[in-house]
Amino acid sequence: MSDHSPSPAERYLKECLRVQSRVAAQIGTIRKVADLFAGSILAGGMVHLFGSGHSRILVEEMWPRYGSFPGFNPIVELSLTFHNLVVGANGQRQAMFLENVSGLAPRILRNFALKPTDSALVISSSGCNIVPIEIAEEFQRRGVKVVALVSLDHSGPSESKRADGKKLTDFADFILDTGAPLGDSMVAIDGLETKVAPGSTVGGCLLVNAVKAEVAQRLTAAGQPPKVLTAGAVVGTERATELFEAAYDEHARRIAPYYAGL
Repeated sequence: MSDHSPSPAERYLKECLRVQSRVAAQIGTIRKVADLFAGSILAGGMVHLFGSGHSRILVEEMWPRYGSFPGFNPIVELSLTFHNLVVGANGQRQAMFLENVSGLAPRILRNFALKPTDSALVISSSGCNIVPIEIAEEFQRRGVKVVALVSLDHSGPSESKRADGKKLTDFADFILDTGAPLGDSMVAIDGLETKVAPGSTVGGCLLVNAVKAEVAQRLTAAGQPPKVLTAGAVVGTERATELFEAAYDEHARRIAPYYAGL
């Protein structure tokens, strides 16, 4: 590599700018998704969030964290997302196996008395694993509109694990594209067979936060400004604590009917 050649880090950051451009080109869909999600929240319902594997990251990016607010129900199964041990008990092999067990998705959603005004965000980079696909299918069967967040460049050539070949995008009312490439990783290294440094999380975070900002604007315009988790360094310790307690109390009130109605 010459002194003037871009370093791997520089090439990765350039690819991230490409991803950002792909996300920005979807502003029309982002706004439609925000209309859907805001409508669910204003109707007293919730936006259900689901992701298996590393897609869990984007569920937690949506709620709860600083800069986020109630109205979202994060559905995260530890058996599908607990990667810390990697091997051995609760290892990655088991998680990836369970991610493709048909019938698990309806058992997960059996825990919630869904409402027709609800909506859902289902996240899967490939859109080809069985549990996320069946989660979306079950949401639609129960009258809930679904937004799929995938990498279209990766999902298109990839083979679905379902026998009928259907993918997450086949059970989506709206599709958001992370802009990540086939295989997800974005940087080639001289002498290394395969690329490194994935991009789906970058694109996914841009998408969910763009949607989140649009939803906040709609809730505020409707006279129901959201209770946003905010740092004490910004609003002071007392106000940050008030927002913290109020946000989690609202989440509790919103989620309670989904159990009581079973």
